Amino acid sequence: MVRVPLTPEERERGERLGRLLREARAGRSMVDIAAVAGISAETLRKIETGRAPTPAFFTVAALARALGLSMDDLVVRCTWAPTP
Repeated sequence: MVRVPLTPEERERGERLGRLLREARAGRSMVDIAAVAGISAETLRKIETGRAPTPAFFTVAALARALGLSMDDLVVRCTWAPTP
């Protein structure tokens, strides 16, 4: 299977998501949040650092729930909007 390269916008959106999750974690342990979300700490680390810029929907939903974030807020804050 050949993977289509990500666009710059997709990479930026992944970086925004990672920053938002790091901020929401606010000093809580990566291991603890990952456990609550039902994912590995390594997966969370990859998402937070932008190395996994397109995580699965259910992974993002589980992280949002674990961090007390709304999915609506994540969409608004992570969606790429070009500057005029």
